[in-house]
Amino acid sequence: MFLEGYDLKKNVHSYQQGDLKIAYDVNSGSLHILDDTTFSILKVLERLQEEHQPLARETVAALLQAEGMPLPQEVAEEIFAEMEELQQEGVLFSKEAEERGPAYPAKPIVKAICLHVAHDCNLRCNYCFAGTGAFGGQRGLMDVATGKQAIDFVLEASAHRKHCEVDFFGGEPLLNYQMVKEVVRYGKEAAQAKGKTIKFTITTNGVLLSEEIQNFLEQEDISVVLSIDGRPEVHDRMRPYANGQGSYAQVAPRLQQFAAKRPESSPYAVGTYYYARGTYTHYNLDFDQDVTHLLDLGMKQISLEPVVAQPSDPYAFQEGDLPEILKTYDRLGEELLARRRKGEDFSFFHFNVALDQGPCLPKRLSGCGAGHEYVAISPEGDLYPCHQFVGQEEFKMGSLGQEGVPLNKEIIAKFRSAHVYSKAACRQCWARFSCSGGCHSANHAFSGQLNEVYALGCELQKKRLEVALYMKIKEA
Repeated sequence: MFLEGYDLKKNVHSYQQGDLKIAYDVNSGSLHILDDTTFSILKVLERLQEEHQPLARETVAALLQAEGMPLPQEVAEEIFAEMEELQQEGVLFSKEAEERGPAYPAKPIVKAICLHVAHDCNLRCNYCFAGTGAFGGQRGLMDVATGKQAIDFVLEASAHRKHCEVDFFGGEPLLNYQMVKEVVRYGKEAAQAKGKTIKFTITTNGVLLSEEIQNFLEQEDISVVLSIDGRPEVHDRMRPYANGQGSYAQVAPRLQQFAAKRPESSPYAVGTYYYARGTYTHYNLDFDQDVTHLLDLGMKQISLEPVVAQPSDPYAFQEGDLPEILKTYDRLGEELLARRRKGEDFSFFHFNVALDQGPCLPKRLSGCGAGHEYVAISPEGDLYPCHQFVGQEEFKMGSLGQEGVPLNKEIIAKFRSAHVYSKAACRQCWARFSCSGGCHSANHAFSGQLNEVYALGCELQKKRLEVALYMKIKEA
């Protein structure tokens, strides 16, 4: 058979979503709608490969016959002929990409930094990975001099690249608003002097998002990530003030006001954008209701992420939660399709998928570039692979005060080697080029290794991709 030696389950994902049976050709990015017979044939072929049996057409027909699905010879010949033709066209059973890790320059080119301007916060979110803003250390704010040093660092470390990115992060970065203003001014002037541009982003819980600050963010073209979890009772349970009082009543109107100021915003988080970013937990497995709540508030760019927590945390996902989460993604996909049919314009981040113009292969193999293309900088000027690792001494890469800011070569090598071909679970996974091996921090938190995946995260990523591909077909 023409599929002899071809790893079918790894390279063609066939599944049912809603009323469609779909085949996703992993290496070409092609999507195919299948009839019942073709779908059954693909599933039988997968099973034969798993059992190390030869892929003979007669065997396929016999197995289908035994399962009460006769396969007339003329039908079989027509289906297999069409599959062979699609293979020759390179859109089904396409050639698998060679397993070769991404190549990087010897000296890292750091194009983006996450500037921790505030290790303090005015909220006390229960699931906060940053220890409610302090990152396991002392609460404090970054000074302007350190912020300027960080700007100089990224302009130098980005080498020939003309575009750099600076994210203001915390804690709550608006606690250090005057410093942010000064660093933006300095950054734009310093970048212009070097013939470069800097794209600024800020992540805020919205408590301090006054009209003055909103206008500043608009005037300076600063992209904004707005933290809100959804319905009032959901948000207030996880995102209270230090005194335990919920923050929804104060935050939601300010986020609505800002979203109204920026009606045009990229669904793929490029250019100048905003999006509402929330977290769902064991307490709100029906988080589709939180997405629709945010849509009804006027938020048109939304990301709702699964909590990453230790099993002992009361809000962590529990055994038995996964089926409910998968059903929620199913419902959410159908709800968003229904709203689109009514003419609503919005984007749910995890259902965005670009089949024909996705990122280049090295980016799809390694993901975010943490630890060599992207670093986080603490208020004291210490450098870490990303914001999730700040404060963990074993991941400290250097400090701005060092001459030339030499980054720790061992840490760079660890992160550069953490790509899909170095992770056993990823190498055989059909979603490998979409998930890029998952979040480094989540993998490390659950396995202690960068090259071992966070299993629950994998299952959720695959489900989101299945729904996203289904929606792509439906909308076409």
